[in-house]
Amino acid sequence: MKMWPFLLLLVALLLSTTATLPSEALNVRGHLLKSKTFLSPAIFLRPSSISNKIYFDVAFPIGHIALKSFDAEVVDEHGVPVPLHETYLHHWVVEPYYIPKGTDVAETKLSKIILRRNSGVCKTTLGQYYGLGSETRHTATWVPDPYGIEVGDPVAPPEGHEEKWLLNVHAIDTRGAVDKLGCTECRCDLYNVTMDEYGRRIGEDYIGGLRCCYDQTQCKVKEGFADGEVRKMFLRYTVTWLDWNDAVLPVKIYIFDVTDRALLEGKSEPSCKIEYQVEECSSEDQAKNDCVHVQVAKQILPRGGDIVFGVAHQHSGGIGASLHGEDGRLLCESMATYGEGQEAGNEAGYIVGMSTCYPKPGTVTVSDGEALTVVSNYSSERQHTGVMGLFYILVAEHEQQQQQQVRTVSWLLSNL
Repeated sequence: MKMWPFLLLLVALLLSTTATLPSEALNVRGHLLKSKTFLSPAIFLRPSSISNKIYFDVAFPIGHIALKSFDAEVVDEHGVPVPLHETYLHHWVVEPYYIPKGTDVAETKLSKIILRRNSGVCKTTLGQYYGLGSETRHTATWVPDPYGIEVGDPVAPPEGHEEKWLLNVHAIDTRGAVDKLGCTECRCDLYNVTMDEYGRRIGEDYIGGLRCCYDQTQCKVKEGFADGEVRKMFLRYTVTWLDWNDAVLPVKIYIFDVTDRALLEGKSEPSCKIEYQVEECSSEDQAKNDCVHVQVAKQILPRGGDIVFGVAHQHSGGIGASLHGEDGRLLCESMATYGEGQEAGNEAGYIVGMSTCYPKPGTVTVSDGEALTVVSNYSSERQHTGVMGLFYILVAEHEQQQQQQVRTVSWLLSNL
């Protein structure tokens, strides 16, 4: 009988605060972290050539699991990391999809594939679960305890379908390039293209970006390099996960895009364009050492909760980005780190990492339908084309947290 006052106090504490016990409970219940490293299909590149392919049905952990991290880098056929000044990793993205059971994606019409997108806010253009670029080696993707990204739920796929994963890798070989930075920024004049990969004419006002550096194009090279050695490479990725269990609190993935002008222009539907252009600053600003280009956008978060993770994605020239609440409060700031050497992971002139936010549970809360502001800062000492200003956050919804707290209390009571 003497245990009941203690149990009542424990229950009251758990129901009135954010749960802090599940991290330990995961181990108590025998749910240990698992990790496995995979290789993408082979990527073949000549000097200054481009590979931007989507690979379906890539290797991925099987079962109902909680994703805890996804880390990746480009390596050669011997497993040696490839530096960015030889092969620039423009981006990689990964996301699940549903396909009819027993079918081969190579023999299935793309119309029968159902993409399983993240929770927003740019669902039609930015549906990935994870995605980074040159910063991938030094950017944390760890989902803090007790949270996890739920995948592989056996009841989630439409009837007759199963879950698979796709991977998109955009790699730009810059060996022998006339202008390495220009190649990585996909400047159209260096690629000598007038049509994009869909056969649409590229206007003169489009200076550079994804429309000019699509798969199998080639950037301008120095004499003697065009027929250089073909290099065989892979995206090596390591997935860390837990088997799904009641101690894990699910989080939703949201990606904000600083190019979305819809809300600022009074429109209802997001217009995420993914990339934008930074113009060179004036001579007056250069003299004052005040060459910073600031891009701002507002987007609606459909469902609120606690932000438990945040990170930005930028390209060369990026300084950092931040996410703010409707009242202007700072929710998360993510700053760029540049390399200083030649070795892989420390390449001078390239972004080699973005800082991440890990707010203490319950300290950074956003409301349903709150208008959030994303700010992306770039150096404008020179022009930059095809840049990005994305912001990823993971949100634990309050309703889910309350349900998880009740499950935790039930487990504790049943195991006393």
